[in-house]
Amino acid sequence: MSLIHPSSLGVRLTQMGNFEPKGNGEWKVGSGKWGLGTGKDEGDGETRGQGDKETRRITQQSTLPMPKTQLLLYLVPIIGFFPSLWTLYRGQGSREQLAVSRLSITLALTWLLTYLLLATGAATSDFFPLRLFILNSFLTSGYFLVSVWLIVRLMQGKSGRLPGFTTLAERVFGKYLS
Repeated sequence: MSLIHPSSLGVRLTQMGNFEPKGNGEWKVGSGKWGLGTGKDEGDGETRGQGDKETRRITQQSTLPMPKTQLLLYLVPIIGFFPSLWTLYRGQGSREQLAVSRLSITLALTWLLTYLLLATGAATSDFFPLRLFILNSFLTSGYFLVSVWLIVRLMQGKSGRLPGFTTLAERVFGKYLS
């Protein structure tokens, strides 16, 4: 396993008292500021042409909103249940990630429990199994539509809260899984 030094990618982190490599392999004292370097050494006047491009590329990648894509993944119907559960189990993540995880798990478990109850009722009933199956399909369609609606709201930058379910999720899963 080989380690890559940040300066080989054109990225330089500097701090006062910190030693960093120069372009010729020697070491010098840092400039006293934290941040990404521009690829140009202060004292020697040489510029790393490819380092500037690499620095901009790495800076652009680091500003991508990764937690937003995670939030969208949590809200995918049925599939999002598992990463949400993992996030709550670890207890690591931002406040928004934990809230969306709780909401996703609450929606999925509510759908599953109601689905199973309606399917059981339809299987054991002699009078209205067709009505229960139709109600079951409406419930499933509603779960998928609410999930898609929440995904669209998050993509627009709005809150991913549902009035009744968010409160239920905070009470139930906030107590046991966070």
